[in-house]
Amino acid sequence: MTPEQSYRQDEMLQSSTVGKTGAWVIIAVVVVVVVVVVVVVVVVVVVVVVVIVVVVVVVVVVVVVVVVVEVVVLVVVVIVVVVVVAVVIVEVVVVVVVVVVVVVVVVVATAAVL
Repeated sequence: MTPEQSYRQDEMLQSSTVGKTGAWVIIAVVVVVVVVVVVVVVVVVVVVVVVIVVVVVVVVVVVVVVVVVEVVVLVVVVIVVVVVVAVVIVEVVVVVVVVVVVVVVVVVATAAVL
């Protein structure tokens, strides 16, 4: 092989090696970009899911607290109504007793006078 042919063969070998190295660099860059994009998408999805779960938990807790407060208020209202009804019943009994006592006193007084 002549020196010129050897030089040309070396040049062709180098250019084909450089082309292959360039292709591997491009493939590596594409793989890294794809991996980064996938990681970013996964992180964004996880963050969105966590935010949604936190919002749902907060809403559920607020609803439970509101329901508990409403139940407590309802129990207090029922107790107040029961107490008021009991007081009214006691007052009615007292009035009936007073009326009966007055009638008995009037009857006895009338009988004593007659």
